[in-house]
Amino acid sequence: MLPAILLFAATYVLMLTFSRYRPYIALTSGVIFIITGMLPLGDIIPSLDFNVLLMIGGTMGLVQLFIDSHMPERLADMIMAKVPTVQWAAVCLSLFAGVISAFVDNVATVLMVAPVALEICKKLKTNPIPVLIAIAVSSNLQGAATLVGDTTAIMLGSALNMSFMDFFWYYGKPSMFFAVELGALLSAAILYWIFRREKGKIPKTGKMTEVSDYVPTALLLGAIGLLICASFAPDSWNLPEEINGIICCSLLVVGLIYNYARKKNLDAVVGPLKAIDFETLGLLVGLFLMIGGISNMGVIDALAALLADLGGGNVFLMFSIIVWASVLISAFIDNIPYVATMIPVIGGIAAQMAPGLGVDATLVGIPLYFGLLSGATLGGNITPIGASANITAIGILRREGYEVANSDFFKIGIPFTLSAVIPAYIYIWLVYGV
Repeated sequence: MLPAILLFAATYVLMLTFSRYRPYIALTSGVIFIITGMLPLGDIIPSLDFNVLLMIGGTMGLVQLFIDSHMPERLADMIMAKVPTVQWAAVCLSLFAGVISAFVDNVATVLMVAPVALEICKKLKTNPIPVLIAIAVSSNLQGAATLVGDTTAIMLGSALNMSFMDFFWYYGKPSMFFAVELGALLSAAILYWIFRREKGKIPKTGKMTEVSDYVPTALLLGAIGLLICASFAPDSWNLPEEINGIICCSLLVVGLIYNYARKKNLDAVVGPLKAIDFETLGLLVGLFLMIGGISNMGVIDALAALLADLGGGNVFLMFSIIVWASVLISAFIDNIPYVATMIPVIGGIAAQMAPGLGVDATLVGIPLYFGLLSGATLGGNITPIGASANITAIGILRREGYEVANSDFFKIGIPFTLSAVIPAYIYIWLVYGV
């Protein structure tokens, strides 16, 4: 067990130290687990969650087609035509980013909305730094609202075999979507207060970005619709476990064929495929192998037992530890590897605590899993390095000649995080606590 722990810990230190090379470090560690026998050959394929990998890859490609059609810019223009001041523009852009991010990757959401925000700030000679920070943290918040909103949500949904609708209604109760939206309402009020001095008027030009093609929008909506339909499919249909990934990838193939037929050049296919973040997929493959290795060596069970003892059999205490520890850890560590590691740990904790409580392990696990998702997703909003969307927004600002100080981020990130986490924390326990 000790060699597995040391290798796992060393991998995390290296990923934190050399963030640019995280996928290669994770994959190398996964290979070492295999070579040393800590992950048997027969466990390699079962360790990989192909549903997650296919779903993320397919969605990224569809999102690029969606961006290329200029539909996100058109939607943002429509919002801007309705708002009176920069204060309202900042809040509405943040809310708009949040709505998109409930169904689209957070980084892609920032890339969609940031150009519009920058243009508005240039015209009004307003500092774009707080506006782009608000867009980034809002996209992170809404990523936990639906099954397809963020990699962490996809991983949790796959681990619990949750359908798209389970994020709205789960075990006969209102689910994660409502916990997130409760936090979104309060955090929107916080953003309105933060931008209270931005009273500049928005000029009404009447111009709207022209959408070059509506098919990508239809494909993206189709993906969401099919995911919903698949969630209602009866067990007798015997759909494959990777059905969500198959749906997303199949629609991407349709989109690529259509795009090639429309543009008659190879870039119509290569461009969207280049937009797929294969480094993120490689990172996930490495993490799945690492987690399979430490699980095989008994580390997951030992950690679950340790945390269960720490909770003293008190589910509320365990829930609180998971939520607030996740917030703190995710402020400094990318939430994808953290959530990937903790999902099987929480399963072990629930199994350890359930007999003493006389209830099913599933009922013990639900608030713990949801606490993990909310804490890890929202904790990334505290610091500039806590989430990929934050790093993306800061990179965009840097290319425009703006340097973001830590204090600039903390002024928005900390109050936003607290206003989003606390309502979700209370809600999840009141609804699912045992």
